[in-house]
Amino acid sequence: MSKPVVAIVGRPNVGKSTLFNVLAGETISIVKDTPGVTRDRIYADVNWLDKEFTLIDTGGIEPDSRDIILSQMREQAQIAIDTADVIIFITDVKQGLVDSDSKVADMLRRSGKPIVLVVNKVDSFNKMMPDVYEFYNLGIGDPVPISAASRLGIGDMLDAVAEHFPEGTGEEEEDDRPRIAIVGKPNVGKSSIVNKLLGENRVIVSDIAGTTRDAIDTEIVHDGKEYIFIDTAGLRRKNKIKEELERYSIIRTVTAVERADVVLMVIDATEGVTEQDAKIAGIAHERGKGIIIVVNKWDAIEKNDKTTREYEAKIRQVLSYLPYAEVMFVSAKTGQRLNKLYEMIDMVIENQTLRVATGVLNEIMTEAVAMQQPPSDKGKRLKLYYITQVSVKPPTFVIFVNDKELMHFSYTRYLENKIREAFGFRGTSLKFFIRERKEKEQ
Repeated sequence: MSKPVVAIVGRPNVGKSTLFNVLAGETISIVKDTPGVTRDRIYADVNWLDKEFTLIDTGGIEPDSRDIILSQMREQAQIAIDTADVIIFITDVKQGLVDSDSKVADMLRRSGKPIVLVVNKVDSFNKMMPDVYEFYNLGIGDPVPISAASRLGIGDMLDAVAEHFPEGTGEEEEDDRPRIAIVGKPNVGKSSIVNKLLGENRVIVSDIAGTTRDAIDTEIVHDGKEYIFIDTAGLRRKNKIKEELERYSIIRTVTAVERADVVLMVIDATEGVTEQDAKIAGIAHERGKGIIIVVNKWDAIEKNDKTTREYEAKIRQVLSYLPYAEVMFVSAKTGQRLNKLYEMIDMVIENQTLRVATGVLNEIMTEAVAMQQPPSDKGKRLKLYYITQVSVKPPTFVIFVNDKELMHFSYTRYLENKIREAFGFRGTSLKFFIRERKEKEQ
């Protein structure tokens, strides 16, 4: 079930991050009055009326000269065009219409994607509307006046954005074919794995990091069953600073993970788990996807009988928040163990959609409580009344207790382990919600 993706594009210092933070409802981006200081998290899930979408702040431009600003704005606009369903193009009423606004507007117009033109810093609609009208000259529709800092006009802007969401968003993807996103840093062999599975060079592969342009959906039939592989884009390599490369690859990763059931997290065996790998795995974990860690280039590692076990232990140490993830060692070059991937994917999807009867869950909980008493605080002990599974993908449980404050995460983890002992749930995260119920309601 895919949420629409909305990207914010604009020159430095027009208020992209301020708008992002207002919509995300928390200060995620760092905002200062210096152009190009956006760092940190760049995506957030936003809910407007009954519509949910993923918002991306494309920031991260560090201008040295007008030419560089323009080339980076083009790059940024291209990222938005590739990944977004709707683009918010933000301009600044105080700086007025500038040349680079027009150039990016041309590019956005040619993309054919829906664009909502937003004029920011309109602190007084009465006084400043004549200045807003100037932006009609961009030729990309009616400018929507807002003040992100004062939270004026935000509702009208979101209404305009939501109008462009595809009809019945997510419904068109209600087919049963498993969707598998292949994610990882550039040049770890994502496209090579898809090519090997496909048996033809559908995805362009070269030794330059970042040669895959867009996220490409590839349909593969194995043993009469169809799978959709989403190969996340690497990046066109320009002489960009490393941080921006990483930032853009993460933007694309978020959108691919959002659409997937299972995420194949590809790691280069010769490099081990890097910080960026951990970031990308974290995105899949947060979104409750099935996760298989695929260690590629295993043929390039010298091995003895302990190598696999030691290597897996190292991965689990770095990605300690993914104890449930499956680990596979493969080689896209030789094709080693790639066919086993399908079995693993099928197993993870089965676990992602597994439902456990309420009666059975409560038996497990009663037994767990008998083996390890719930925590207490100042003489008050936690009581667990009832547990039930409310949804799948990922399996999600609600536990009713007498006092939420007493339900320490370590006890939730203990219960999770007991449920996993009984049902496995290999390859998928489990989500738990704790609800309070007063004793007299029993």
